[in-house]
Amino acid sequence: MKHDRHGSGTTRQGVNRDGKHGPPATRPRRRTVDLIRALGVRILSFAGFWWMLSEGHPDGWLPGGVAVAAATWASWRWLAPDRSGIRPGGLPGFVGFFLWNSVRGGVQVAAMALRGPAALQPALVEFPMILPAGAPRVLLINSLSLMPGTLGVDMDDSRLRLHVLDRRLPVVAEAQALEAVIARLFKAPP
Repeated sequence: MKHDRHGSGTTRQGVNRDGKHGPPATRPRRRTVDLIRALGVRILSFAGFWWMLSEGHPDGWLPGGVAVAAATWASWRWLAPDRSGIRPGGLPGFVGFFLWNSVRGGVQVAAMALRGPAALQPALVEFPMILPAGAPRVLLINSLSLMPGTLGVDMDDSRLRLHVLDRRLPVVAEAQALEAVIARLFKAPP
């Protein structure tokens, strides 16, 4: 075994005593930087969301500070950075897809409402899911429930049951497209 200038005791293969590559001090420092970055992103995200909700009024920041702190704590507690696996590069694609389909779905529902009850053909639709369990599936069912004309009513290990206002619409194809966007967001297999 040879010793490098940091005294980490690396072997000829560059593996230290802990079985990891490189000096031991670089891994904890990198992890701390990643955690601080993740915390900052969450705080800024929740603060931006509060700013939108309060329409930019400065008098809303006292309760907003409490809300941002509580949301940050809750998100850190229930969705730790290592478990989320969210890829920040996938976020614009998800937000764009969600906003576009929400507007499009809202127009469809409004048109159905103007045509009257005869235009509706409500049904329960089964959708086979391929996303892994946990946060990706929760985001899928919540996103589908927020989109006009669909509501998630039941989920098991591999299927999601949706209530739709019109079974003639391509709900399963749209749900599969959303699932692919969420898979890219979470670095999950499509």
